Amino acid sequence: MFFAILFRTLLLTIHTYVWYRLVYQARLPKRWFIALTVLIIFLFLSGPVTTASRNVWPSISATFGWISLPCMALFGLTFLALVAIDLGRLFARVGRKVAKRPAAPASPERRQFLSRITGGAAMVIGSTSVARGMVSARGEHEIVDVEIKLKKLPKALDGFSIVQLSDLHVGMTIDRAFVQKVVDRTNALSPDMVVLTGDLVDGQVEDLRDEAAPLGSLKSKHGTYAVTGNHEYYSGADPWIAELTRIGVRYLRNQHVTIAEGFTLAGVDDHGASKFAGHGADYEAAMHGRNPALPVVLLAHQPRQVRLAALQAVDLQLSGHTHGGQIWPWHYLVRIQQGGFLGGKYEHNGTQLYVTRGCGYWGPPVRLLAPLEITRVILRAA
Repeated sequence: MFFAILFRTLLLTIHTYVWYRLVYQARLPKRWFIALTVLIIFLFLSGPVTTASRNVWPSISATFGWISLPCMALFGLTFLALVAIDLGRLFARVGRKVAKRPAAPASPERRQFLSRITGGAAMVIGSTSVARGMVSARGEHEIVDVEIKLKKLPKALDGFSIVQLSDLHVGMTIDRAFVQKVVDRTNALSPDMVVLTGDLVDGQVEDLRDEAAPLGSLKSKHGTYAVTGNHEYYSGADPWIAELTRIGVRYLRNQHVTIAEGFTLAGVDDHGASKFAGHGADYEAAMHGRNPALPVVLLAHQPRQVRLAALQAVDLQLSGHTHGGQIWPWHYLVRIQQGGFLGGKYEHNGTQLYVTRGCGYWGPPVRLLAPLEITRVILRAA
């Protein structure tokens, strides 16, 4: 609830500032002033309505999302461009005062002109960034090869490949065709195993069963394993676990299995799952009874879970959740929220961590400087 309120407050601040700079300060003619004010209010409300309605009117949410969600990204990026421009103007003004240089004569016409020019520049920056980000979000997935050395891995398993898929977010603007593309790219890699590290869906089973069905066609030598992400809990975790299990995905809910007699694969529930009855990450339960002679690969949705995983002497944790920030430069907030983990390889108290950028997106169909990723983890005997 706290983060939902914080997110809505941030959206309100962004839309208000953009309105103030592009509409109010520009002193537009009355008709344009009223029309643009109403439009901005409508777009502010449309984003939350679209995301909230995915469990009630999924077809409307999916259609409307192609308008409201890119506009959400447009306002966010235009806001940042405006802030950067206004800070630059502020620093220039302060610099003139410090240097005691005379300022240009102030006039309402000059202020209006500068407001319109800088506002237009910010809109161009925002719109071109969104266009570039939409091409990236709906484009080809980058195959990222990550080699990980595990000290106790048998030499016979050197080169064992794990394809990691995360944060697919089926629903709204991600449909069956998108999912099928991810599955086809994955199967073409001929992996030894596939793991799904959460946030696969954004909607209820009865609405998205057909859209998510291609996940049942994932092929590998040792099967497909999964853990829950926070969005599964927003969409009904138990029904989704049952549905994906039905089509061939095995969930590891605070459990482990031994793979090829060479390493332990464990999985824990999402970081915030304890808020839901019958769910919650239990690292001790996940490790109970494991063979200490084998290395442990842990599936955990959020990177910050590595702090507790390290206490159980986990060798490698595979996570997602961050989307690599998804839309630059908002990734700075994501990094802070996850305690410094955003994307790529890390090490924490002896536990290696890899955070994938994910193979889908949440909210706006926009990925700016954070391309789609299908991760191929290649285990190496140290």
